Amino acid sequence: MADTADTADTYIAFLRAINVGGRTVKMERLRELFAELGLTDVRTYIQSGNVFFRTGELDRAALTARIEAHLAEALGYPVPVMLRTVAEVAEIVERDPFAGVEVTPELRLCVLFLSEPLPAGTEFPVHSPKGDWDILDATPGAAFVVVHLRGGRLGTDPSTAFPAGYRGRATARFFHTTVKILAAARKS
Repeated sequence: MADTADTADTYIAFLRAINVGGRTVKMERLRELFAELGLTDVRTYIQSGNVFFRTGELDRAALTARIEAHLAEALGYPVPVMLRTVAEVAEIVERDPFAGVEVTPELRLCVLFLSEPLPAGTEFPVHSPKGDWDILDATPGAAFVVVHLRGGRLGTDPSTAFPAGYRGRATARFFHTTVKILAAARKS
C-alpha cells in the first residue's frame, strides 16, 4: 500500500454516464483518452468509469474542464467528471456516516461525488418526498445517501437525490465499491 506522500498527486476521476444507457466505452479506450491528455500512470477500475492517474497539474477546475471537453469530443456526449485525490476519498471512507445504518436487502448505501457542495443550511437527514432515499450527511464534495429499493430495484438514480435548489452534478458509487476503489487507487 502506498502512503499519502506517494499518492499526493494521484487523482481518482469518477465519471458519470460511462457504460450506462447504451453508451459503452471499453476501459482500454478510456485509459487511452486520459493518456492523450498527458496524464500518467493511468489505470481504470471496474467498468463504471473510475480512472486513476497522476499529474502535476494543480488547477483542479481547469483539469476537470480539460478532461470533460476531451471526453465529450472523443465520445460524442458529455461525461461529467468529479476529481478527488486519494486522500479525499480516504476521508470520505473514514467518515462513514452509514456506521449506524442497519443494512438490509432493501437498502443500498451510496456516496454521491458532487461537483459543488449542497446548498448552505441543508439540514440532515434529508428525506425524499417518495421515501426512496435519505441523505444522511454531506461534505463539500460528497453526499451520503441511503437508497430504499422498490421491488428489489432502485426506484430512483441516487445521483439525482438532491434537495431543491441544487445546481451541481453528481455521480454515485455504492459505499462498498468506494472502499474498493480507494484500495485499488492506493496500489502502485
